[in-house]
Amino acid sequence: MKAVGYQTPGALDRPEALIDIDLPMPAPGPQDLLVRVAAVSVNPVDTKVRKRATPAPGQWQVLGYDAVGTVTATGAAVQGFAPGDRVFYAGDITRPGANSEFHLVDARIAARAPQRLSDAEAAALPLTAITAWEMLFDRLEIARPVPGAARAVVIIGAAGGVGSVAVQLARALSDVTVIATASRPETADWVRDLGAHHVLDHSQPLAPQVAALGLGAPGHVFSITQTHQHLADVVEFIAPQGRFGLIDDPDQLDILPFKRKSVSVHWESMFTRSTFRTPDMGEQGRLLAEVAGLIDSGRLRSTLAERMAPLNAATLRAAHERIESGRTRGKIVIEGF
Repeated sequence: MKAVGYQTPGALDRPEALIDIDLPMPAPGPQDLLVRVAAVSVNPVDTKVRKRATPAPGQWQVLGYDAVGTVTATGAAVQGFAPGDRVFYAGDITRPGANSEFHLVDARIAARAPQRLSDAEAAALPLTAITAWEMLFDRLEIARPVPGAARAVVIIGAAGGVGSVAVQLARALSDVTVIATASRPETADWVRDLGAHHVLDHSQPLAPQVAALGLGAPGHVFSITQTHQHLADVVEFIAPQGRFGLIDDPDQLDILPFKRKSVSVHWESMFTRSTFRTPDMGEQGRLLAEVAGLIDSGRLRSTLAERMAPLNAATLRAAHERIESGRTRGKIVIEGF
């Protein structure tokens, strides 16, 4: 089967960074779905893995952690899925990715794709939806008020893939005020159109802008990107006993200044459950099924912003370049081999 992979990690400006290859057809294990891939989206995690992860000698690293496709075979222990089902999922970072014609995914972390979305629109959602959902509702618990705090969540870097879903989920499933940040007119318009109540400019100090809203100190903050640049502002504007969450990878993160306010700090990685095979691993499949329901009922929409084709090394290289520019909004999706 056709696939795209690499054997030597590193920068994108090398011929061997991403290569068109042929791999054997995978066989499903007991819990697996074998999926014919129709579309994949490209995430920052793809570029991070490409730079750092070295496959075993003689093997290929295949990226791709968002996919939609059709089930062609199921493992002996799989329940609730059958060949012909159209599914979407974010996969497992410890296994080969979905940049291949056929892909294996544990059935517990997959769900039937939203009926009203195209393949490209559906492929834009799984990783970001899981990340945003787990952070907002499992880590930050935005539905649980912080005593004395404004019923608000600040989403820093809201125009990207995760932020675009987080704004919508916070609006659809809670009554908190959504304060989003963006730095360009087009990204500010994007998050406002997704439902943000207020949009701040994160190229400027955030604490004065939050204060100027007159809402009081927000109880929840979700930092998606450039956390190290905004941390001092967050320390200043977050409410005492507030909850702060982040998903990026600062070289260093001094959280000691939060102690005075007893602020809790939460990391989120949507691959934790699949990496460690946690007892609640199946929550991700149920979560995606609920996201599909929200889509089909019109309460949530795809964050697809750019479509590319076909799925090959050249197209993936161009998509990685766009991601590494740090200036994308929504999601980039690549369709079809």
